Amino acid sequence: MTENVPKDSPNSTRKKKENGGPEVAIVQEKIQMEKSVGLIGGISIIVGTVIGSGIFISPKGVLEKTGSVGLSLIVWTVSGILALMGALCYAELGTLIRKSGGEYIYLKTAFGDIPAFLYAWTSVIVIRTSSIAIICLTFAEYMGTFFPFCGPAVIPTKLVAAAIIVTLMVINCASTSLAAKTQIFFTGAKLLALAIIVVGGIVRLCQGHVTEFSDSFNGSSSSASSIALACYDALWAYDGWNNLNYITEELQDPKKNLPRANIFGVLLVTVIYVMANISYLTAMTSAELLTSDAVAVTWGERVLGVAAIILPLAVLCSTFGAANGSMFTGGRVVYAAGREGHLPELLSFIQCKSRTPLPSLVFTTIISLLMIIPGDVGSLVDFFSFTAWIFYGSTVAALLFLRWKMRDAERIFTVPIFIPILFVLIAIYLVIGPIVDSPKIEFLYALIFVVGGLVFYFPFVYFKLLPNCLDGVTTFFQLFWEIVPSAYEPDS
Repeated sequence: MTENVPKDSPNSTRKKKENGGPEVAIVQEKIQMEKSVGLIGGISIIVGTVIGSGIFISPKGVLEKTGSVGLSLIVWTVSGILALMGALCYAELGTLIRKSGGEYIYLKTAFGDIPAFLYAWTSVIVIRTSSIAIICLTFAEYMGTFFPFCGPAVIPTKLVAAAIIVTLMVINCASTSLAAKTQIFFTGAKLLALAIIVVGGIVRLCQGHVTEFSDSFNGSSSSASSIALACYDALWAYDGWNNLNYITEELQDPKKNLPRANIFGVLLVTVIYVMANISYLTAMTSAELLTSDAVAVTWGERVLGVAAIILPLAVLCSTFGAANGSMFTGGRVVYAAGREGHLPELLSFIQCKSRTPLPSLVFTTIISLLMIIPGDVGSLVDFFSFTAWIFYGSTVAALLFLRWKMRDAERIFTVPIFIPILFVLIAIYLVIGPIVDSPKIEFLYALIFVVGGLVFYFPFVYFKLLPNCLDGVTTFFQLFWEIVPSAYEPDS
């Protein structure tokens, strides 16, 4: 749009009219994503994404691998502390580099393009999208318990999961504020259900149901590999503690709200996880917990009676909220990588009216829909979870490197130096321990996939050998979706 504005207007460029008339200014409005996520919304994104269906359905993996109630509760607590340490490190990174994109942008700033691209490649193609697919398939399976499907349940389950993925895409494309409010609502619903479980457990403890906690370390495993794998199970349940860093540009006052939301969100989840596991063991034995397909439902039947219907509904709310959080944050990795030139620039564009990263959300949705086609993507994610810890450790190592590389930069929030050092050492143990003690060919396949991203990096990113039709495709979608390149202005 062309307007007559003062010559010193900050967002204008001068241009003479073709007929020799006076100069006019072409005003170009800078389009950015809206800062519509406050402190409560930020906490809801962390809590709502971390707490999925696992704590309601099957928290037995930790107990099975540790061999005892006492050691399993220690693993749950230590894993929560480790997640908190990571959240503190990410809070420093997020207040130092106030861009969306999480690990991707921090690795790029510290170590350059290749580590950042390999993270984006792995996250976008496998980790994020398969996580969304698994959560939505879990939602569909539980929906089938309320509304039984006719005939074989496989196809209807996948159709419901696909419908949920598309619904979440529509919500997130429509408005960042709507997505944040959706997250707050479903996080509140799952916290209410978990509060019932926690309070019920406290009541039963007061009534003397403590049999499972006497001699609680009997049978504890002494295998370093088993304990590391138990930590994997627990840390998978805590996965999402880093999600708020993906949307730093949409967070109100990130210098204050990012550290606060990270710390409070992870602490709240840790307390809930430990107390929920204790509560389950007040109503069933360790053996019963290990054989139960849905521990929360079993607990509800024994403690709540006819009111136990609350808990299956809570699983639906929990999975929907977790999938919404994953969609909300996962698209931002694609958005950041597109803006930095590691994916097509089109994927970094923003919808003019809604101010949402519509192309990146659509791309994430398409990959997620493809992920629900195979029979079982869960086993795939299991072997990629250790690669996630390669990137977590590398990102916190980036924090240590940036202490030197950006030593003169303003730091609003700084963690004690021993925290990132200890976190990196633990991450190395979590990556190497299971491979050394129990090597499996799948770990090698996962590593080959990660490094295989270089096959795409060098021709398309480094040498920029892009097809000639890409500009035409970009123009078409700009007109069709009403999208424009994004502008980034860090908070002062």
